[in-house]
Amino acid sequence: MTDELDLDALAEQLSDFAPPEKKTGRSPREERIIAGFEEIQRFVDEHGHAPRHGEERDIFERLYATRLDRLRAQEDCRAILEPLDRQRLLDANAIAVTDDPADMDIDALLAELEGSLGTPEITELRHVRTAEEKRAAEEIANRERCADFANFKPLFDQVQRELETGIRASRPFELKAEIRPGAWFIVGGQKAYVAEMGEIFTNAQARTDARLRVIFDNGTESNMLMRSLQRALHKDEAGRRITDPEAGPLFVREEPSPFSDEPQEDDLASGTIYVLRSKSEHPVVAANREVLHKIGVTGGYVQKRIANAKLDATFLLADVEVVATYTLYNINRTKLENLIHRVFEPARLNIEIKDRFGNPVTPREWFLVPRFVIDDVVDRIKDGTISNYFYDVSRASLVETRPTNPK
Repeated sequence: MTDELDLDALAEQLSDFAPPEKKTGRSPREERIIAGFEEIQRFVDEHGHAPRHGEERDIFERLYATRLDRLRAQEDCRAILEPLDRQRLLDANAIAVTDDPADMDIDALLAELEGSLGTPEITELRHVRTAEEKRAAEEIANRERCADFANFKPLFDQVQRELETGIRASRPFELKAEIRPGAWFIVGGQKAYVAEMGEIFTNAQARTDARLRVIFDNGTESNMLMRSLQRALHKDEAGRRITDPEAGPLFVREEPSPFSDEPQEDDLASGTIYVLRSKSEHPVVAANREVLHKIGVTGGYVQKRIANAKLDATFLLADVEVVATYTLYNINRTKLENLIHRVFEPARLNIEIKDRFGNPVTPREWFLVPRFVIDDVVDRIKDGTISNYFYDVSRASLVETRPTNPK
């Protein structure tokens, strides 16, 4: 009788001679390629379109768009993915997502340089903001409660009355519109008043910019950049600039003076003319101290404007004393300052000093004029006759160019 066949033992004996099993698994690289493609497919399922480039897009969408471009461009990747491409994402003609790579910003370029197609950690960047979000944050610029809003509330009330009566008007905002201290706008449905403007500087795009103090009619304020306000107004379809009032200028001196004018109830305060005297020991300044004055116009507080005078070459790198101030009502401050400087142009101080970094600076707002002449100029501006006068350096006084009343 034959021994019973032990099938298990026979299989074990034959296993050494069996051909090796053919592996059907994928390589780690192929797994990464498929995993990365599946992330793109999930994005399409959720959003209904292929990922697109553009700085206004979410960083993950831009990453997926760059990844898809690379998958389409590599034949070996296409061969792996085509059986899985239920959305025809690999057909670039069917769904166009690609922009010119030269137009990518830094975020897209970083996505372009992603080390491996399917790195899962990249989707864990939950707190990375898009460029659009960053701009929006700058335009809000940490808006906070305005502590001295009570000082501005009458201005907002007055502007509203002037809009209702036609003294002012709202106009569509244009990029060429001037953003300056004293300007009024409507942005995001709120009236906005540019109360202050810092020093002009050149930003990273080689464009002039400045930090503003903007007061809003809801009692908040922002220290947003001028370019940020410009962008916000341009993007806001309802963004408006509010025109200056048609009323003429009215000045009230903040110290005893021959002026008898008093501000009326409906006058709008716009800023302050200030006259300063330098305490610098520079030989030229010391020799002419009594007749050397800086004349400027500000929309903020004079004391704040001069707080760091000794660090600012504009103020001759020295402390200053306030000689006189005049409150402005219903006036364009920039135009007024330019007018005063034109009148005193023949007496402008020509001096060059070194700033804190040793760079040469020529201050432009210092004039060799007696105090009483400054009073005369303000008087002439106030009564509208300044165009009939010029400053005569030899006489150190205003001289009439033609009789105001020929009779």
